[in-house]
Amino acid sequence: AESLRYKLLGGLAVRRACYGVLRFIMESGAKGAEVIVSGKLRGQRAKSMKFTEGFMIHSGEPSVRFIDRSPLPDHVTIADPKEQPVPAEPYSENKQQKPQAEVMAVA
Repeated sequence: AESLRYKLLGGLAVRRACYGVLRFIMESGAKGAEVIVSGKLRGQRAKSMKFTEGFMIHSGEPSVRFIDRSPLPDHVTIADPKEQPVPAEPYSENKQQKPQAEVMAVA
């Protein structure tokens, strides 16, 4: 989790960072691994991404007997608020005044 955190803080893309961590885990001798990242990954909307590789048992008695689970998931929080000036009044970039039409009075 720490290496993933530093990769994300360094500005690396989320997918590239997760696949790099997953490759390192698999090269270390694991039979299977899963990395789950959730939150505001790219834009305003929150997403959840799962990256899996290798042999993973998810259900049944074998998952209880053979799968090592950490007691708590590793949470990595990275939040940098964007400093944006607040406009005093609403404006439009394409704002153009239409010419006033001459009013012809018929008398």
